[in-house]
Amino acid sequence: MTIRVILVDDQPLLRTGFRMILEAEPDIAVVGEAADGEQAVEQVRALQPDVVLMDIRMPRMDGVEATRRIAGSGREGESQARVLVLTTFDLDEYVVEALRAGASGFLLKDVPADDLVTAIRVIAEGEALLAPSITRRLLDMYAARLPSAEDPTPDTLAMLTEREVEVLRLVARGMSNAEIAAELYVSETTVKTHVGHVLTKLGLRDRVQAAVYAYESGLVRPGAI
Repeated sequence: MTIRVILVDDQPLLRTGFRMILEAEPDIAVVGEAADGEQAVEQVRALQPDVVLMDIRMPRMDGVEATRRIAGSGREGESQARVLVLTTFDLDEYVVEALRAGASGFLLKDVPADDLVTAIRVIAEGEALLAPSITRRLLDMYAARLPSAEDPTPDTLAMLTEREVEVLRLVARGMSNAEIAAELYVSETTVKTHVGHVLTKLGLRDRVQAAVYAYESGLVRPGAI
């Protein structure tokens, strides 16, 4: 299956570079480009891509608002496209807002070409992705807002089985399905089933939201990854 991608960045040279990298792959096709968030929303509506490679800082409409309209719950958020945010700074102030808006993950713009291609494939398969270094920095930044060990566990966790809670902890540590399967001595198919149950029971969109939930609920705490 060919993965349909739209490139969104206000710098033409960057879009050209990303296009060259992605179109060298037999299973990826760049079907459109946009120079700002408004164009991105229009392109997604018209072209129905699988993945949107989204810049954060752009004129007219930034990447956060564009992500919200593409992947959020509003009228324009009916698209099935998944958003992968690229940013120049690993502590970009918009990163958390982009994740809350519905992004399925983000990487730095200086990511190696192979890692970018892998990320596109991961996002297209319905997974989510956060660069480990960024995850750690974000946790450090927001550790003060996370629940303390004395805070009560949210009632929603009671809906999960013991194994599902265990899987959620490992997801929050940034582990892939294959790594979780090896950790728990089960098959990847079993892990996928558990992850699906966790997302459904907690009403979460993907693994990124699951990881955020795990930290916000106090199930996993800074220093655990």
